[in-house]
Formats: sequence, C-alpha cells, structure tokens
Amino acid sequence: MRAAVTVRHGGLDAIEFHDDWPCPIPGGGEVLVRVTAAAVNNTDLWSRRGAYGTTDDPNAVVGWLGVPLSFPLIQGADIAGVVVAVGDGVDEALVGRRILVDPAIAYDGEFPVAVAGSEADGGYAEYHLADAARVHDVHASPLTDAQLACLPIAYGTAMAMVERADCLRGERVLVTGASGGVGLAATQILSARGCFVVAMTSVDKVAAVRESGATEVVVRGSQDLSSVAEVDAVVEVVGGVDFGAVVDRLRSGGRLVVAGAIAGPVVSLDLRRVYLRQRRIIGSTMHTPEHFRQLARLARTGAVSPVVAANYRLEEVALAQTRFEAKDFVGKLVLLP
Repeated sequence: MRAAVTVRHGGLDAIEFHDDWPCPIPGGGEVLVRVTAAAVNNTDLWSRRGAYGTTDDPNAVVGWLGVPLSFPLIQGADIAGVVVAVGDGVDEALVGRRILVDPAIAYDGEFPVAVAGSEADGGYAEYHLADAARVHDVHASPLTDAQLACLPIAYGTAMAMVERADCLRGERVLVTGASGGVGLAATQILSARGCFVVAMTSVDKVAAVRESGATEVVVRGSQDLSSVAEVDAVVEVVGGVDFGAVVDRLRSGGRLVVAGAIAGPVVSLDLRRVYLRQRRIIGSTMHTPEHFRQLARLARTGAVSPVVAANYRLEEVALAQTRFEAKDFVGKLVLLP
C-alpha cells in the first residue's frame, strides 16, 4: 500500500513516502479500514519532532508519554474510512460501512494511554488496522469524508473539555484560539448546546468564528481582555503571556479547562487570582470512550459541521504540515489517500 512513513524524530525529512509498504491483515477483534481521509494535527508535528519534553528535561526528545517513539511509524490520528475486511469475532455486517476511528487505541480507565499515529500506526496510508471496539459506524452521516476526519482529535478534545468544565446551556464561555482545530470545534459544540460563546481570535478570522456560532468576538492584539465581561467558563488552548489575563475573565467560582499551549507552555499567574475567587483550573487531554460516543452521535446527525480549509494528496504530507504551521487558514487540513 501507499504510506507516508516517519522514520525518526526530526524535521520534515524524517517522513518518507512509500508505494510498496506492507498492508496489514486483521486478526481477531480487528478490522481493516480503507482510509478515505486523514486530518493533520499539531500532535503529528510534535510527535515527529519529539517535542513534548519531560518533567526533568523540558527539551528531551520524546513523545507525549515521555519516551521516544518507536520507528518506522505511520502517523495520523484522525481517521475516517470504510471497513473492507474483518478478523475473527467481528460482525461481518461492518464491511462496507463508513466509520470513524477513535484514535485512543488503549485506555487506563477513562484516560487514553496509547494513540494511533504515536504508539501504533495511524492513518497516513491507504489502509489502517483498527480494533473493532474503536470504530464507530457513521454510515448515514451527512458529513463528507474529509469533514469526518476533522472530528477525532480536535472535536474529541473539545468535547472532553466542554464536558469536564461542565458547560451548561445559557452560560457564557470564552474560547481562546477559536479559529484553530480545537477552538473551532469547541465553538461549534458549545453553540449546539445553547451556550453563549465569546471567541478569541485574530482580526482576519473573525467572520469564520462567527459563522461557527460565536456570539461575541475578542480580537487578539487589538482588544484589551479586561474589557470583556466575566464568563462562567474558559476553554483554553493557547497559554502563553495572556494566560493570567484569561483567568481574570472568570467569574467567582468559574472554571478554566486547558488542553493546549500553542503560544507557550510556561505561563505567569498570580495564584491569589485563583484561590480568592474560588476559580478552578482543569487539565484535559483527549477524551473518554463516552465522550467519543457522544461525538459519533453528533457526526451521524450532522449537529456539527467541521470546516475543511484544504485537501492534500497523501504524497503532499510535508506540504500540508508546512501549511499547518503557517496558521494561515481556518479549520482543518486533510489528506485524501
């Protein structure tokens, strides 16, 4: 099969394209998926570089679990496709069905401990081997294959953040980085459940976040956050120098859930602004099985509508990842094997 194979931690030259890579064969409890679309994520770039660091050494070249990844590796955690073969013990009725793959290939209770494209091969290939328990039937979904591929990581992460912060209908919720994959997903999910979304984004992306359901927009760099009325919750994926100001937008007893640090992981924060106002800060990484089941239901009904910024051929994975870093788009970039 054709596959984009990462052979070491490093730059884009660590990705090799092969047209004769061995196609996997499903064993007991497994399914073979013909990949119709695989989206690009920040996770793919950080894992390739080994950019996660450790507690002892923030510059250590490791994957998200704190150890170097094993190579060669097919990356790509966002996978949509069609089941073409099943192993022993799997219902053959799955063959021919459009499916969405839960990228968390293993859980410790409710927390992912292994992810496709990191601890096992992912979707940057024509075919993907998946545990049958991790595929969700979305055959009747009105979404395109490219839109379905936008869901697993970004929308799964956003769904978990919204649930863990217990965002309720009628609440005001500030979403930072609202034009990125997770931010745009959170904006759509919050809007669908009846929240008032205050979206923080750059001036050139205001229209896009409004179209995704934001009721108020804060323009980064030109609008003082202190002018924004307090919110019930914050969905935070940016971090960096604005983190303290974002915390200050919470009402007393408000909740901030964080799942990213694209502007920098080391922040400055006056802890008195947290405990004197009874505010809560919640860490969130990916999703639980139940969160992903909720996401699959949204996919089947079309309750969310992922924005596909551009499609690329599998051979253009390096181009797609370069574009991803440029951040000159709204929505997701998708590979079509």
